[in-house]
Amino acid sequence: MSDTMPLDEPLERPSLLLVDDDPTFCGVLDQALRKRGYEVHVATDVETGIRLAEEIEPEFAVIDLRIGQESGLALVKRLHELDANTRIVMLTGFASIATAVEAIKLGAVHYLAKPADTDEIVSALHKEQGDEFVEIKDKPLSIRRLEWEHLQKVLVEHGGNISAAARALGMHRRTLQRKLEKRPVKD
Repeated sequence: MSDTMPLDEPLERPSLLLVDDDPTFCGVLDQALRKRGYEVHVATDVETGIRLAEEIEPEFAVIDLRIGQESGLALVKRLHELDANTRIVMLTGFASIATAVEAIKLGAVHYLAKPADTDEIVSALHKEQGDEFVEIKDKPLSIRRLEWEHLQKVLVEHGGNISAAARALGMHRRTLQRKLEKRPVKD
């Protein structure tokens, strides 16, 4: 009996769940990940993402932080509950220290700010250890960036509830919403 697999049997491709509310982004990343050997399952909302995760129990997941008006952090938590070995990368155009910390605490193995290319995402999915050589900035965060980070921290502390976060910050809910809709300031 031979120990080798017959050539006509397909190799099993690792399953990957991709959840992002941008269908164009999903289409492009889906194709790129398939070319790299993944069996990709795509969802554009949290509910569908959870349903797919329960059905396929993915080995890997790429989850957007903001999926419509919902938080991808809830999906990270659910994926980790389903299988603590799922390698989850949180991807976001709204990066903040608070959400990065929460994503890792909830089970993500990495956190990437958009734009991130496919190679960066695949590398993050397979990265086993931290990088002690990561660049440390020479100057502190700007006042505008500090404000953004503080707003994100308070929002996370209030479970993503904008009204509760606005009350805690002593500002009007609509003011907080406007500030949160802006992209974070680059330093």
